Amino acid sequence: MVGFNELSDKVEIYFEEKNTLSEEYDHDKLESKGFYEEVRMYDYPMRGRSCILYIKKRRWYNHTQGNYVSRNWSLVAQGTQISSEFASFLKAMDRLSRH
Repeated sequence: MVGFNELSDKVEIYFEEKNTLSEEYDHDKLESKGFYEEVRMYDYPMRGRSCILYIKKRRWYNHTQGNYVSRNWSLVAQGTQISSEFASFLKAMDRLSRH
């Protein structure tokens, strides 16, 4: 998480993927090439306000294969477009904000 704005009608959370390599590319030579275009996701409301997630997904150039690659985010929580771990994190944040 790189940013957080709590406004009267919405909560905005900004994420950037860390520059850590995926295990599937352990044997390849990768070079970080920044991020893909930021994605905006509207998630479940937090304390009666809309929640907007701004996500920047990192990309790497794979010198071994000669192409651009990114982390596989196919593991998602059912009914969402985010990972199950991330969904759990957001639920915990919502619970903590109620105290």
